[in-house]
Amino acid sequence: MGKIRLALLSGGISSEREVSLNSGAQVFEALDKEKYEITRYDPKTDLGRLVNDAGKIDAALIILHGPFGEDGTVQGLLDLLDIPYQGAGVLGSSMAMNKLVAKRLYEGAKVPTPSYLSFTARDKVDSQSVTGALGLPLVVKPANAGSSVGMTLVREKSGLDAAVKLGFEHDDTVIVESYVRGIELTCGVLGNEEPEALPVIEIIPGSDHEFFDYEAKYVAGETEEICPARIDEKTTQRVQELAVMAHRALFLKGYSRTDMILRDGELTVLETNTIPGMTATSLYPQSAREAGYSFPELLDRLIDLAIEENKRTNLRRTR
Repeated sequence: MGKIRLALLSGGISSEREVSLNSGAQVFEALDKEKYEITRYDPKTDLGRLVNDAGKIDAALIILHGPFGEDGTVQGLLDLLDIPYQGAGVLGSSMAMNKLVAKRLYEGAKVPTPSYLSFTARDKVDSQSVTGALGLPLVVKPANAGSSVGMTLVREKSGLDAAVKLGFEHDDTVIVESYVRGIELTCGVLGNEEPEALPVIEIIPGSDHEFFDYEAKYVAGETEEICPARIDEKTTQRVQELAVMAHRALFLKGYSRTDMILRDGELTVLETNTIPGMTATSLYPQSAREAGYSFPELLDRLIDLAIEENKRTNLRRTR
């Protein structure tokens, strides 16, 4: 059997471009060159080349974050080109990327999530009404952004207007939600039809960070990550159950990572990532390693799941 002809997509045009490029470089280094013939594509410049090469591509790894990569747009293009790719399809990608849609689906699936209000750029945001409804502190974030981009923790009512303004710089819809302080946990899920939860990770941002913000995520040494998390077995099982529930609620496939908070014995789901960070030291690969997958083995598994899912969904395609 010949090598799998693999397209590796990284870069893109979102605010998380540099993170994506870094992840893509590390994924490239980790992939087994005896197993894969790898061609790299940056959607910022290489979409035409990707389309022209489609007939020579067996599968794709999407290492893109944020809008125009994690939101179903690239997934839709690959579907049209009949190129298998890892992770969620168009539907799941777009719903998980939109935090407002995701929260509504969580609610319908009985997945606990913080109380919230949402606003579009046309709305007037009245600080008194918002703080009266949700209290303080509050978290303000764009509905469509990742890596905590445009996100603000608001402790005083006077800071709400500036936080909302920042959120609108990144999207035309913002979410204002109650801030839940507690132990930050994250749990990965792996699989298509029968997804399994991976070991839970505890996240401890450095003392300079009030929450797991962009710098805490990507600057070395800013955050301590403990896997498996220092929680009891019953809580671990509940975290894993909620990760799978969130994954299913958003119609995801392949893999995902769901972030949550543990406070006073109660768990609250914050959001689900459909393309988690994919450097060797990122949260999802750390958890997979605890479950027995080396980084190259994890990439192999994701590619296998991509090809498997493509075969299943191709039943819809007219021949």
